Amino acid sequence: MDRYKSFGDQTVMIDAVSGIEYTGKFLYDSIVRLAQILQKLGIKHNDVVGLSSENSVNFAIAMFAGFAVGATVAPLNVTYSEREVDHAINLSHPKIIFASKITVDRIAKVAKQNKFVKAVIALSGSSTNHPKVYSFTDLMNSDKYKTKPDFTTPAANKTEDVALIVCSSGTTGLPKGVQLTQFNLLATIDSQIQPTMIPFNEITLLTVIPWFHAFGCLTLITTATMGTRLVYLPKFEETLFLSAIEKYRVMMAFMVPPLMVFLAKHPIVDKYDLSSLMVLLCGAAPLSRETEDQIKERIGVPFIRQGYGLSESTLSVLVQTDDYCKPGSVGVLKVGIYAKVVDPDTGKILGPNERGELCFKGDGIMKGYIGDSKSTQSAIRDGWLHTGDIGYFDDSLEFFIVDRIKELIKYKGFQVPPAEIEALLLTNDKIKDAAVIGKPDEEAGELPMAFVVKQPNTQLTAEDVINFVNERASPAKRLRGGVVFVDEIPKNPSGKILRRILRDMLKKQKSKL
Repeated sequence: MDRYKSFGDQTVMIDAVSGIEYTGKFLYDSIVRLAQILQKLGIKHNDVVGLSSENSVNFAIAMFAGFAVGATVAPLNVTYSEREVDHAINLSHPKIIFASKITVDRIAKVAKQNKFVKAVIALSGSSTNHPKVYSFTDLMNSDKYKTKPDFTTPAANKTEDVALIVCSSGTTGLPKGVQLTQFNLLATIDSQIQPTMIPFNEITLLTVIPWFHAFGCLTLITTATMGTRLVYLPKFEETLFLSAIEKYRVMMAFMVPPLMVFLAKHPIVDKYDLSSLMVLLCGAAPLSRETEDQIKERIGVPFIRQGYGLSESTLSVLVQTDDYCKPGSVGVLKVGIYAKVVDPDTGKILGPNERGELCFKGDGIMKGYIGDSKSTQSAIRDGWLHTGDIGYFDDSLEFFIVDRIKELIKYKGFQVPPAEIEALLLTNDKIKDAAVIGKPDEEAGELPMAFVVKQPNTQLTAEDVINFVNERASPAKRLRGGVVFVDEIPKNPSGKILRRILRDMLKKQKSKL
């Protein structure tokens, strides 16, 4: 918050849709006022504030105001269905939820069913048909709330006080609430700030990564501390994305592989001047060397850097550098991070070029999953975060991801748990059994695909199944990979789905085409 104050009349944020530019002073003044309003609404140290919005200046103001009063901020995926919102807020128990125009009706409806939510604040627009819903604009402009021009944040226990609760998908079904402490965030920000040839306040950075996602949220927080000019989009739109790079002479952009494929292959890219781009930072899923080479050749961006991290590690624990960027690698350990590779069956520590489960220790590792000590103890053992991903390091200590123990489907940077979709499918009376895997896709990474066993003597089409899921799940969880009807789902003696066999079936199908 104080960093925004120090930037004064310098532009620190630009809405690439409207073209409105926001100064450090505007953000500081807005955060200070909202923080005092939150206190007057009863928000205290360690209370939880929910936030369901696409990228916007009001998202940033609400989040930093929450931090300022010592509250925990719990971002919510804007694509969540009512069922998913209900699950998420019953993990974090927010007293107040900020909601954008596209989510406010959904949030208000779920909030009405949960008494711990005292108010919903609509971030855009002033009129609403729901009780308990207040207008952000009206609150900020109201004479009812007298506020001072400065604000003192309450004392905090940085190692214990939770700053963020971000939703992380798990193989067991619905999302878990990852608790990231103030210390986690501060340590991660410190590790991100490395000396650069160009002063931070002269760098223009573009992000379209959702700020409700851990990757996007930490991007917002980190750039706020550096004075970087942050150009944002609420969602990816081809022409807006490209024109923003051209108009604002963007030097750096945070990316996910589907956006990289777009830059590499879409014909519209040639119509724009992207020569200002110096660095593309890619995370959330693996990026192929072919795509990287195509981008470098096409638009001449000199540096493409990959990294690896999880919500549970606050941000990246591995990142490529100028000296460590072998094809296919995700880089080397960041300062302050420790790693080991262990045999997933025996726990034996492995050496260079031996494949095993990646485990990490460091100041960014989460406090734990809220209200779920069992999952926390499974994930963090003796201080080491067990990622569930299989990889190795070479003789130069560069790391490579080769497979994963966890079954998460990576769709456009989102992590989709198959078990959640399977549980949903099994609520359909016409479905006897079901299994879901990720179908490889060049643009999206993976597409959720279902193998379905029908109940005897029932009429059920693939379209019926797809529509059933569409009506009940957020977009990332829809069966874009299709539906295959089978006689039975392959399982081991303990009943665990053998997804490897399903993937083999998919490969055989492709080879016949």
